[in-house]
Amino acid sequence: MAVSVANCCFSALSSTVKIRYPISSQCRFAASHGSLSPLTPKTTIRKRRGVERSPSSPAKSISQQDSAPEKKSPRRLKYERTKLPGDGISGRGDRGGFQTAAFKSFGMQRKDKEFQLDSKEPQVEPGNLQDTAFLNAVVKVYCTHTAPDYSLPWQKQRQFTSTGSAFMIGNGKLLTNAHCVEHDTQVKVKRRGDDTKYVAKVLARGVDCDIALLSVENKEFWKGVEPLQLGRLPHLQDAVTVVGYPLGGDTISVTKGVVSRIEVTSYAHGSSDLLGIQIDAAINPGNSGGPAFNDQGECIGVAFQVYRSEEAENIGYVIPTTVVSHFLDDYEKNGKYTGFPCLGVLLQKLENPALRSCLKVPGNEGVLVRRVEPTSDANNVLKEGDVIVSFDDVHVGCEGTVPFRSNERIAFRYLISQKFAGDMAELGIIRAGAFMTLQVVLNPRIHLVPYHIDGGQPSYLIIAGLVFTPLSEPLIDEECEDSIGLKLLAKARYSLARFKGEQIVILSQVLASEVNIGYEDMGNQQVLKFNGIPIKNIHHMAHLVDKCKDEYLIFEFEDNYIAVLERKAATASSSCILKDYGIPSERSSDLLEPYLDSPSDNQALEQDYGNSPVSNLEIGVDGLLWA
Repeated sequence: MAVSVANCCFSALSSTVKIRYPISSQCRFAASHGSLSPLTPKTTIRKRRGVERSPSSPAKSISQQDSAPEKKSPRRLKYERTKLPGDGISGRGDRGGFQTAAFKSFGMQRKDKEFQLDSKEPQVEPGNLQDTAFLNAVVKVYCTHTAPDYSLPWQKQRQFTSTGSAFMIGNGKLLTNAHCVEHDTQVKVKRRGDDTKYVAKVLARGVDCDIALLSVENKEFWKGVEPLQLGRLPHLQDAVTVVGYPLGGDTISVTKGVVSRIEVTSYAHGSSDLLGIQIDAAINPGNSGGPAFNDQGECIGVAFQVYRSEEAENIGYVIPTTVVSHFLDDYEKNGKYTGFPCLGVLLQKLENPALRSCLKVPGNEGVLVRRVEPTSDANNVLKEGDVIVSFDDVHVGCEGTVPFRSNERIAFRYLISQKFAGDMAELGIIRAGAFMTLQVVLNPRIHLVPYHIDGGQPSYLIIAGLVFTPLSEPLIDEECEDSIGLKLLAKARYSLARFKGEQIVILSQVLASEVNIGYEDMGNQQVLKFNGIPIKNIHHMAHLVDKCKDEYLIFEFEDNYIAVLERKAATASSSCILKDYGIPSERSSDLLEPYLDSPSDNQALEQDYGNSPVSNLEIGVDGLLWA
């Protein structure tokens, strides 16, 4: 269970979505959501990523008190998430976000094993950006969301609306933030100075990089407008102008500041760590998905989150064009978005000279491999105790940093994020004092407990009123931490998947009936075995139940708790229970597909390392980090 140690927050530009990290940074997305009355006190149901189902609060957080109502709705989402370790070198850690750049598209090139910028002359003279014609490429996004009800997985929550920003990039496509169109049922866009809304289609969502690609087929929408061209990565102190449709009005808004920092940043929506641009320009709810320009009129990125704290002011974040380029290249290359890859190892910095000497590391370099994820390709080539000293011939420092541009250094996971899923990387390591090179395939991380549900609707299986579903972060949000239990929360936060497709299956609730008398109070407990067979995932459990011919159905839970049902009575009661509770089906549609067993999964189930939580000492400490 996460422990709050700091009172600060990342606001990812939505008045309703909020995510908590191990350092208790809270993230609120700034797509300005509709509410019943923006300034009336709210009633918040406490959840881990927090689901706010009431009007926005009059509190001093801008992203809560100034939401622009589009449609009255008593239910809104506010996520709070605790990040787990993910890719790269960071004291905060993450659960697997990795950032990439296609340098060729944005004046970036790699020289002498460092990342350099091409010194191109600006093509547009500095001027008053507020009066330029290319601002017409910035549009307002209207989205209707219908989120799944994870506690009642056979139905959806009441719909709500939000507004955000987007901009044209040509070929009938627009860019916005993924959180602006999450769980969308309808997306519309409106141009500057126009009163017509056009229907848009979501082509791809990059959850980890918080980018979504939209398309508008109506040719009238594109008449007389020049799409924006993505520019280069800016330098410190470069002027930056953020354009969008934040709360407070329907016309376009322009705010200005400077670039204050460029580093690997925590992305709130995807719980990932990617390259980010920190600025001091005002970013408010509704600015999400809007472009940021430099003084030459180049689009340098996409506004997406802000950092709020009592100790800090005017800290906003922009997704750089290098990350946007990776997203677009990935989509063009694969026909869909595949995500940022990871290496899948837990690392320790080697700042201590005695530690380096003990490991026979000759220079002031390298990071120690402390643990390898069982589902990563690195598990086949790396061992605990190896020291990674280079990545694709780029030397890794003892603090876990690598050269970046001419006179800067950046976190090691930045190199990993330059790759695409399935790419090969060459690692230089020191093992028992001997130097060697290894080839590793990089793929997106497999989460034992996912942050987002693919397809939008969670799986479920109902057996004689016992409702089983995979554990997920959205489910923890809705059920609240207190009702989940510390042991289950520890697994959700820190355990590793032992094989692809592994899930933590829980009994979420029991629909009271005669056949399940005595089990009515059970809820949010992990089921480990069915009739003595270990459960791999909910599809495997449904397969075991379907082929069972025994007299009893025996479910074994944690702490040796057992629930037994008579098989024939359970089968006979199912239709009546579904009818009494108004449930359309006893299982989700994905569980109707044939189940394919894998012998390798059976071997992985016998191993304990995947199911043993990472210790608290390995989370949120500067010296112990995930790549």
